[in-house]
Amino acid sequence: MEITEFSMDLFSLDGKVAIVTGGNTGIGRAFSLALAKCGANILVPSLIDDDGTTQKIIEETGSCYVFMEVDLTDEGVPQQVVEHCVEVFGTVDILVNCAGMHLSAEVTKFDRSKWDPMIQLNLTAAFEMSHEAAKVMLSQKSGKIINICSLFSFLGGQQSPANAAAKHGLVGLTKAYCDELASSNIQVNGIAPGYMITDRTESEDSEITQRVLAHVPTNYFAEDVDLMGALVYLASPASNFVNGHILSVDGGYRVR
Repeated sequence: MEITEFSMDLFSLDGKVAIVTGGNTGIGRAFSLALAKCGANILVPSLIDDDGTTQKIIEETGSCYVFMEVDLTDEGVPQQVVEHCVEVFGTVDILVNCAGMHLSAEVTKFDRSKWDPMIQLNLTAAFEMSHEAAKVMLSQKSGKIINICSLFSFLGGQQSPANAAAKHGLVGLTKAYCDELASSNIQVNGIAPGYMITDRTESEDSEITQRVLAHVPTNYFAEDVDLMGALVYLASPASNFVNGHILSVDGGYRVR
């Protein structure tokens, strides 16, 4: 492509089809909306019932929205999700692996009852969704897989070894899938969000909150909207030569 052909159209997702796991709550909802605002139709598989809020804001953009209430850790469900997306929309262009859970406890109490469900949803389900979506993307010689990683893809972190293990694992999965799928015009990348605004960080003036905030050069925590542009970039043709990359959106946390 000649440089004179560059335009904002490279960031358009008109006519694209995106699966956003866990895309009807929290950061997932912001991701679904970001893609829809750029023209993509959205399918959201989630265990959390949809109260209609996400559907309303997606359809107000002019995009289509389909919700599936499913448990991605159940056997065969990722295949069913991808097959349903193809049945409804004809294809899968974008997969955002966003669904996740977080359990915490001190090290002697963090046992398999906490480890297993976190690994199953945060890592294994992401692998299975990628595995199924890749079949469709390989057949059409194009696609985008975006794994939602974390600061703890690079750090240790206390009271949740499963979180660190799963997020490190997502980085490995991202790189492995990039290495194998890049020659088929499929880009596989990740986003590593930093500390986010939550009810706790807004309501507590705790020593821990202040210590973490002092480690962020921007001196404030991220909001959901701070991640939406990064997702659109990685989902769009503008990033076609970006592959196997983990984009930190952390306010500079890792440089301090």
